[in-house]
Amino acid sequence: MFIRQLHYLVTLAREQHFARAAEVCNVSQPALSSAIRSLEDELGLVLVRRGRRFLGFTEDGERVLGWARQTLATLEHMRQDASVARVRLSGTLRIGVIPTTLPIVSLLLSSCRAEHAGIRYSLRSLSSDTILRQLDEFELDIGFTYLDSKVQAGFAIASLYCERYVLVSPTGCGEGACNGLERWEALEGLDLCLLDSSMQNRQVINAAFRRAGVQPTVIAESDSLLTLFSAVEHVRLHSILPHSLLGSAHASGLYTATLLKPELTREIGLITRNAAVMPPLVAAMWECAQRLDLQSHFDALLQGA
Repeated sequence: MFIRQLHYLVTLAREQHFARAAEVCNVSQPALSSAIRSLEDELGLVLVRRGRRFLGFTEDGERVLGWARQTLATLEHMRQDASVARVRLSGTLRIGVIPTTLPIVSLLLSSCRAEHAGIRYSLRSLSSDTILRQLDEFELDIGFTYLDSKVQAGFAIASLYCERYVLVSPTGCGEGACNGLERWEALEGLDLCLLDSSMQNRQVINAAFRRAGVQPTVIAESDSLLTLFSAVEHVRLHSILPHSLLGSAHASGLYTATLLKPELTREIGLITRNAAVMPPLVAAMWECAQRLDLQSHFDALLQGA
């Protein structure tokens, strides 16, 4: 059994297509197919359901796929440990990030890079559920996401700050125009642009409106924060965003109204797979992140809003 066979298997699972998997692995399709068949012969199992195209994995294949992912992740951690012995950490840290925290990740990377210049980062904007799944499948090393009971079960966690919510309004919408909009029930009839309903941020906001007995007027929705900021600035809509994004709002010249009350809070932090010894790159970011005082940083932004 060769590591490349496991790599081919995991890539096929990700790409769901023999030709695309072969292209990613920089081999011909016959070479990839032959390597996987050789692995099946060695194990005495049928791993892949085949027809005129890739049809998925057998039950045995799914089980072997899990071991392949874990083996490749362990191998990468071994390489990282070897880099520790060479004093300078190197390698790529794969981080899944919920969209509302993307502008904040630079603070984490800046802190980590100052101490470990050899680390590279692969950042993926993902839903919180996808982050959990990809951590379980060894496709991510760290998640930057909401810390609720579902997340905390079975994962190592590091709480970094509590997310709170503010109303963000177009330039020129001063205190007079936005006076009285500090409560959720006062937002009824206001033209809004929000993150789309598949995202946890939006689900939390919808729940707040339901508790207030308000049917929000949502003119536009998107899975992109950049699109929301643009809609506030150019379409002159209002948005509801985490207070940790106030720096981005101020940089765009947008008006930020009073913190919405009653206050909603969501705990945000890092998660990773539980292990007796944390992989070196994960440990490096973990330690750097815990030295940051993000809560005070974002609360200071709120006071200046």
